[in-house]
Amino acid sequence: MKEVNPKETTRAYAFDLWMNAPMPMVTFFKTLDVSRLVKISRKSGLKFNMLMCYCIGRAASGIKEFYMLPVGGKLMQYESIAVNTIVANCEGEVSSCDVPFCDNLSEFNQNYLNLSRWAAENCKNHDLTDSMVVGTSALAQYEIDGAVGMYSGIFNNPFLIWAKYKRRLFKTTLSVSFQFHHTQMDGAHAARFLNAIQNEIDGLKV
Repeated sequence: MKEVNPKETTRAYAFDLWMNAPMPMVTFFKTLDVSRLVKISRKSGLKFNMLMCYCIGRAASGIKEFYMLPVGGKLMQYESIAVNTIVANCEGEVSSCDVPFCDNLSEFNQNYLNLSRWAAENCKNHDLTDSMVVGTSALAQYEIDGAVGMYSGIFNNPFLIWAKYKRRLFKTTLSVSFQFHHTQMDGAHAARFLNAIQNEIDGLKV
């Protein structure tokens, strides 16, 4: 990663407007049709959460705003993206695990399994500081209507939260929340990202 001059990027106006705002985070909610992911997961044995993280990584990697992030009052540019997942560890607590995104599903799945297992067994976080990390938190055992992430003032990374998917008569849906720093992207970019996740789900091939 490297520091960039905000005035030389498309985020110049947003940086001036939102960088020092007391609450620069915005949260969107969207209901996704995850019928295809559920079907693929059951037929292939691939974890549903891994498939979600892969589709999130695919969607984010196609939007240039995801490669920049405000960090410590500066605008940083990254060459790669990672997707974070929260795992239950051997001490009954949770650990954070960053998984580097790659376009190859098989390779991403192997990294997801190996790294999340390492974090769970060692009760340690696996952090990637050289990638722009998209955070996720899955409360797959619970039914909730929505969630808004906490703004700590330390981590400005985009973050998605979802809970248990809901089975309907003809499809399965999943409600997700997406929190992002307004310096990093505008509402249109965020909405395009959420639409891109749905497109990745619908077009996923195993």
